[in-house]
Amino acid sequence: MTTAADKETLGFQTEAKQLLQLMIHSLYSNKEIFLRELISNASDAADKLRFEALSDSSLYENDAELKINLSFDKDAKTITIADNGIGMSKQEVIDHLGTIAKSGTAEFLGKLSGDEKKDSQLIGQFGVGFYSAFIVAERVEVLTRRAGAPASEGVHWESAGEADFSISNIEKAGRGTTIILHLRDEEVEFADSWRIRSVVKKYSDHIALPVIMEKQAVPAAEGEEEKPADAEPEFETINDATALWTRSRSEVSDEEYQEFYKHISHDFENPLTWSHNKVEGKLEYNSLLYVPKRAPYDMWNRESSHGLKLYVQRTFIMDDAEQFLPTYLRFIKGVVDSNDLSLNVSREILQQDSAVDSMKSALTKRVLDVLSKLASKKPEEYAEFWKEFGQVLKEGPAEDFANKEKIAKLFRFSSTHTNAVAQDQSLEDYVSRMKEGQQKIYYVAAENFTTASNSPHLEVFRKKGIEVLLLSDRVDEWLMGNMMEFDGKQFQDVGKGQLDLGELEDEEDKKEKQKLESENKDLIERVQKVLAERVEEVRVTNRLTDSPACLVVGEHDMGAQMRRILEQAGQALPESKPIFELNPTHPLVTKLDAEADEDRFSDIVDILFDQSTLAEGGQLEDPAAFVHRLNKLLLELSN
Repeated sequence: MTTAADKETLGFQTEAKQLLQLMIHSLYSNKEIFLRELISNASDAADKLRFEALSDSSLYENDAELKINLSFDKDAKTITIADNGIGMSKQEVIDHLGTIAKSGTAEFLGKLSGDEKKDSQLIGQFGVGFYSAFIVAERVEVLTRRAGAPASEGVHWESAGEADFSISNIEKAGRGTTIILHLRDEEVEFADSWRIRSVVKKYSDHIALPVIMEKQAVPAAEGEEEKPADAEPEFETINDATALWTRSRSEVSDEEYQEFYKHISHDFENPLTWSHNKVEGKLEYNSLLYVPKRAPYDMWNRESSHGLKLYVQRTFIMDDAEQFLPTYLRFIKGVVDSNDLSLNVSREILQQDSAVDSMKSALTKRVLDVLSKLASKKPEEYAEFWKEFGQVLKEGPAEDFANKEKIAKLFRFSSTHTNAVAQDQSLEDYVSRMKEGQQKIYYVAAENFTTASNSPHLEVFRKKGIEVLLLSDRVDEWLMGNMMEFDGKQFQDVGKGQLDLGELEDEEDKKEKQKLESENKDLIERVQKVLAERVEEVRVTNRLTDSPACLVVGEHDMGAQMRRILEQAGQALPESKPIFELNPTHPLVTKLDAEADEDRFSDIVDILFDQSTLAEGGQLEDPAAFVHRLNKLLLELSN
């Protein structure tokens, strides 16, 4: 290595400065985790080299034995972590260690709560684990060279974790990355062989890459010769270094499964559950699938990287193999290791490979089985899962027709049965409570739970004791458009089309409705004249008991909630007019019918129409006109 040339001093991105301050002030209560993060990064660097070397074996530079070397110097107060993985170019060093451009740092900072324990859980998830080095180090040096680059393109990065960092070009003979931690005085305990070994054993034993340390000198036994001082040092592997997923389930402890999950996901919490399977026969592969406890910050970005780590015969192929699970299961973490896929496989070939399709189908069923088991055996844990991932799972029926029924059994909803905001009612529960003669599963969709639970469309259902699902997630109406039925029972939006209660509506009810329609024919015509082009139709309702009026969407029209979502997204939609339904038994409507003053009649109709719009969660075109009419009416009534 030669002396550094062209040394530059650059400032950290604003968010990076804040992050460093958090690290330096011990965001972690468990400081030893810094070593796990750095070893995990080194392991990832080796995996990336293996992948790139599939198409260019020269990247190994006649050194194909990948490993991680750990060393320490108690006197100098340093710990060194060195790998011979992919390494970094100068620009990559600036991007990854200077600006944290790809780590979601701003988002991370926005999620911080001030609670040390909770906040520490976020760090790995946001890809900022390298900065955990500053928990114990007052200064960090990084020496790196990208595989395939000439020795003269080595890079030296250095920072004290304050406002800036320095970067310069150096000569570096070997590829890979060496990180030197200059420990603070109070953290010198980590510059110790036993301490380092115990941390590696605890957190990184499962890493398939050997972690190497110099053997500690043992005093010679009586009669044995002491080793000469200048003797070559001996090195030993201090971790198990076997791919955990290839071992038998009986050989792996829960703690090992949990630590492996933290390694592959960079999550600091234990997973909710996992499934480890070896498949033999036509297809041969190992899979280890984890269900996390918490949703990642980028879960709603369907374009972000997700998927399983793919290995072929224990050789790493890619990090985010999204071909093995559908998008609605993008929160699942894990590993799949196949014997049947070609080693020179590319992403394009993977997408067309029939073996991949078969594995995707099997792995999807495996995840759904794990979730079904969790729901039936541990309902409290499943409730925790649903709170985090329920809305993503609701994307399933549109994407995965073959497993539609299986997915539907996993759904949880709010309903009038409990009238609670918690989504804890399954469709199977609903069907088991259906009244005799009930043929449909009824639901109402609204902007939020309060609007849904207070919807006027529920009045007749409450009167007759019929349960209605209360839907308020943005995905719900789209979900129902793809569900159609469950257990042979069709879904019915109570705010769409004519209300048909089937056998639940007796002859007396039907006769009463016909009578009201006949008796109020003139009223309907008068109201239709006032509302004119604003509505598709005005009619007498059989769904209201306490409210004077409501708006209904046409049978084949888009629901009001979905329409608002698409309009907010800037989508051009065909014109659609609501149906205005009046309850002629309501005192307000009775008074309306008796109103002789046409101007006053018109004002009351407009007020009822606007009230109905507000009740279903809509927005008024002219709120000021509504207020004006209402104030005018109140004044008239007070005189």
